[in-house]
Amino acid sequence: MTEAKKILFGKYEMGRLLGRGNFAKVYHGRRLAAAATEEEAVAIKVIRKDGAIKSEKMMEQITREIAVMRRVRHPNIVELKEVMATKTKIFIVMEFAAGGELFSKVAQGAHLGEAAARRYFQQLISAVDFCHSRGVFHRDIKPENLLLDGDGELKISDFGLSALHDHRCADGLLHTQCGTPAYIAPEVMRMKGYDGAKADIWSCGVVLYVLLAGFLPFQDHDLAAMFKKAMKSEYRFPTWFSPDSKRLVSKLLNPNPGRRISVPGIMRVAWFKKGFKLPNSLSMQDFTMFDENEKFMDGTIKKSPSSPALLNAFQLISSISSTGFDLRDTPATKGDFTFTSRRSGKVTLEKIEMIGKKLGFGVARMKDFKLRLLGAAEGRKGRLSVTAEVFKVAPEVTVVEFSKFSGDTLEYIRFREEEIRPGLKDIVWTWQEDTSFKCYDQVNN
Repeated sequence: MTEAKKILFGKYEMGRLLGRGNFAKVYHGRRLAAAATEEEAVAIKVIRKDGAIKSEKMMEQITREIAVMRRVRHPNIVELKEVMATKTKIFIVMEFAAGGELFSKVAQGAHLGEAAARRYFQQLISAVDFCHSRGVFHRDIKPENLLLDGDGELKISDFGLSALHDHRCADGLLHTQCGTPAYIAPEVMRMKGYDGAKADIWSCGVVLYVLLAGFLPFQDHDLAAMFKKAMKSEYRFPTWFSPDSKRLVSKLLNPNPGRRISVPGIMRVAWFKKGFKLPNSLSMQDFTMFDENEKFMDGTIKKSPSSPALLNAFQLISSISSTGFDLRDTPATKGDFTFTSRRSGKVTLEKIEMIGKKLGFGVARMKDFKLRLLGAAEGRKGRLSVTAEVFKVAPEVTVVEFSKFSGDTLEYIRFREEEIRPGLKDIVWTWQEDTSFKCYDQVNN
């Protein structure tokens, strides 16, 4: 007799166990709406909300990972498809990487050919550059967190230790020591603060060395001795490294973060540029795509219902305070920043629309209570595109989430702090981040 498959929320069929950790299990699954081809396969992470998982720090890590994965949609990053929850479990549905870990290709001491190593490294740098442009620092880049899909394309996974641009402390740096020892940048261990982007670049350098060599550049049974080698950049190149690959690795593994090569610098290196094509990362976004010229520039807003939808997607992960509507633990939080208002959804969206048009942004209604603003000028990462969505949490309380869809992160932060905050002050009840940690990274150290 065939064992009945477990059906999750009527949407997914859960299959075999793929792996387990201290607080979660990951299962193979597939969508029920289509035939079970490789393209419809998913990975479902199941997290129990009991025991240690109820601790504030663990819940923050989970909600941060979810929020980050929604922010970094890219062809070389594992895609977050959906998050569901009950009172006892959280279900994170992700893209299934059928090729397994990149680590398996070098786990037995084997090394890749230069062409294969370069291809994986190009995909890694492309994804890391996109993360940094959206204000995300991974902080645990290593072959075990680099997966391969069915076509052998690289996918970055596991953003559990990641940090956001807004998590930096007053000195503009991150302070939490985290990551995997063999891949951690020297400055992370010095306890004086570090630049998350430069630390990620170091880790990428260690990955490139491992792919080309088949072993780590800095090895020692004693961690202190290993860190000392990294701080002095004491390593040797195997004889099969080409002169060009040696030069690039040396620039990546510079123990002085101020002199370490940057992502734009990497992309100018001839060895890296060979056969490199920048992917269209925006094609992976989960927003409805449309013709910007037709729908942004005419300035029209379609008719919509008189009341926004009730929040229901993430609320089961944590609970809203019944008296103060404290949203710190309740990310309806796919947004980059959130505020509550006692004004109606219609009034709130009209106010945002007015501010956007005043700044020269094109404004379009995406769906009932969701707007997109598109900047007129091209920035470092193209035109700034921002979405604003309104949800209802109580009869007289709405929540508004802002998210950056595309464009440069620093430009977005200026737009948020210098234009949106002052412009909406007359309708804002509370800003979510005003009641949260001022130095997230240091508090969680």
